[in-house]
This record gives sequence, C-alpha cells and structure tokens, in this order.
Amino acid sequence: MFNTGVERAHIRMSSLEDLPAAASVLLEAAASEPIILFEGPMGAGKTTLIKEVCRQLGVQENVSSPTFALVNEYEGENGKLIYHFDFYRINEEREALDIGAPEYFESGKLCLIEWPSLIPNLLPEHYLLVELEPDAEGKERSLRVWEFRS
Repeated sequence: MFNTGVERAHIRMSSLEDLPAAASVLLEAAASEPIILFEGPMGAGKTTLIKEVCRQLGVQENVSSPTFALVNEYEGENGKLIYHFDFYRINEEREALDIGAPEYFESGKLCLIEWPSLIPNLLPEHYLLVELEPDAEGKERSLRVWEFRS
C-alpha cells in the first residue's frame, strides 16, 4: 500500500518510560509534516503513543481512540487543532469520505491517523508513517518513522 519512503527514525521502547522520548523524536520528525499515519497490529501502542504526542503538544482534555466516532478533535497549545482518526471499524472508504476525511487532511492541521491502510485511496501524497511492532513477548516495541513525498 505504501510507496517507498525515507526512514527518519528507528526507536526501541522497552517500557512506558521510553514513551516521552519516542514521542519527542516523532514530533521532531513531524515538524514540517501535518499528516502522520500509525500502523501496527492491535495492541501495538498506536493510541498510547498518540496520547503522549498530544500531551507534549499541550492537549489538556482526555485523548482516546475515536473508534466509533472516527475522528476526535483536540486543542493543543495556542489553540492549535489536532485531529485524531481511527479507521479500524470502517467497512469501506466511503465512510471516511462521509465525515470529510480529505478536507481534514488538506486543512494543514495535525492529523494523527490510526489504521490508514483501510483508506489507501484517500491518503495525501505527503505524510509520515509510524510503524509500531511489538516483539514476540509484547514487552518491547520497535517504532520506525518513514517520510513519504511524491
């Protein structure tokens, strides 16, 4: 689904204590890219990482996966809007179109997208892809950040 990208970061996390540093590295890599895709198996830590990213961006409200609503809107520091998508439960891309996903993606606001592989035809040409992969025991996570530009 994803074209060839350039690897921007590779982080190993052995505990939740590593999460703030991982989110910081991700935010540094995302400084000029408002679209961040999160892929990984169920339970890999996508939402947990997004919660930490939002915390570091000054979000004060509860950050949770928008599995049923498809998108949550948060306000970070200085009133900057952040959109958090979760497409895990959609059956077809039309559902993402119905909520205006492409308009969100084109807004220039930070868009954090879980399960983007379910909407391949709606993804923009430029984005960061975060791949989260737990080890066999589920104790350590490998986090890779890729940049894709056409």
